[in-house]
Amino acid sequence: MGEILLKKVLYGVLSLALLLTTMAAPVQPAFAAKDKTEILISAAASLKDSLSEIEKNYEKEHPDINLTFNYGSSGTLQKQIEQGAPADLFFSAGKKQVDALVKEDLISDSKTILRNELVMVVPIDSKRTFTTVKDLTGNDINKIAIGQESVPAGQYAKETLTARKTWNALQDKFVYAKDVRQVLTYVETGNADAGFVYKTDALTSKKVRIALRIASNVHTPIVYPAGVVKGSKHSKEAKAFYAYLQSKEASGVFKKFGFILP
Repeated sequence: MGEILLKKVLYGVLSLALLLTTMAAPVQPAFAAKDKTEILISAAASLKDSLSEIEKNYEKEHPDINLTFNYGSSGTLQKQIEQGAPADLFFSAGKKQVDALVKEDLISDSKTILRNELVMVVPIDSKRTFTTVKDLTGNDINKIAIGQESVPAGQYAKETLTARKTWNALQDKFVYAKDVRQVLTYVETGNADAGFVYKTDALTSKKVRIALRIASNVHTPIVYPAGVVKGSKHSKEAKAFYAYLQSKEASGVFKKFGFILP
């Protein structure tokens, strides 16, 4: 009788140990979750607001895709791609940068997606009025924010001021910025009395106002071409997003932020 009882106790202990072991084991999903494909887009700083909204829309429609953006001046992004930095898509604020990469056989498909306008902004509380960029030579204007040489907006501003024969006269007033968003910040914070940015950038800020709209015939046309990088490890997915940027849905977002369709 005692031997039978002992066997029952041992059996109960073993059963309990087996149950606890099973409960402690991690639950394995019936199907392993599919890894997301990361698409890296090098994009001009002036596209940040519109692309942030497009990112949300696209990832919602494509849950297997993770869009990652590298924002900066188009010239800097061009150099990064030339030096082998990873990128699947390049979205530039200037034709010159994409053309250079196409010539170097680093970009495959490319097309102009958007256009923009150059404007001159001043702090929102500025009482100064302007009728022409020549007014910048006045003694009450001390600092003018402008993109550095690698920044397309800076190139367009230089072309404008050169055409109006004021470039040389304003040299001592220039404050150079790494990209167009930094130009905007300088004006917003009062560290510059005026600055040259795209209309789309000016529309994002409540701290500046547009003092002048620059005529399009005094500078190179402002276009935004995009292209798929030949070295992309995810060319299929990159081409799909490149096509989406030309879709009706994406165009609606770009127009909302003030861009002009080609």
